[in-house]
Amino acid sequence: MNTPNILTISRMILTPVFLAVFLIKAIPYHYAIALVIFIIGSLTDLFDGKIARKRGIVTNFGKFADPLADKMLTTAAILGFIAVDYCNIWVLFIILFREFAVSSMRLVAASDGIVIPANMWGKVKTTIQMVASIVIMLFLSVRFDFGVESVASVSLIVASVLLWLMAAATAISGVVYVIQGTKVIDFSK
Repeated sequence: MNTPNILTISRMILTPVFLAVFLIKAIPYHYAIALVIFIIGSLTDLFDGKIARKRGIVTNFGKFADPLADKMLTTAAILGFIAVDYCNIWVLFIILFREFAVSSMRLVAASDGIVIPANMWGKVKTTIQMVASIVIMLFLSVRFDFGVESVASVSLIVASVLLWLMAAATAISGVVYVIQGTKVIDFSK
């Protein structure tokens, strides 16, 4: 197993740890700790791709598992935001709808021996999701871990704007991906 794939798998393993820490209020400074775990997970995404390209060790496993690990981590964050009433359920629906549609296309393509890697729009979407999640968690930590209640209304507004931005970027990347996928998939089979 190469280093990029180890980083991808570590992101998958960090995801339930992140969500558990985020949700367990009995853990002191749980939002701050969850934020650190999320940042570590996000950095594994940054480094696995760079290492794979630099060393020329891009694998089919990595092409499939890397975006899947991203989806796991970012979806866990959104689930956490829903649990603390910071996220509208429709944001999650839009994001999951896109992820299921894209994953379905990937599976159909894979059955024909075609690997459709993430494109630039998918990378932009993931970056927006990760950065927005970090900003929202930072607000949650300041508000709840450190008791700065004066950021409450601002944090809700910022979270709402960032989450709808996430949903929009996700929808746009999904449309682009489906258009590109229809060019390489034979739907007559």
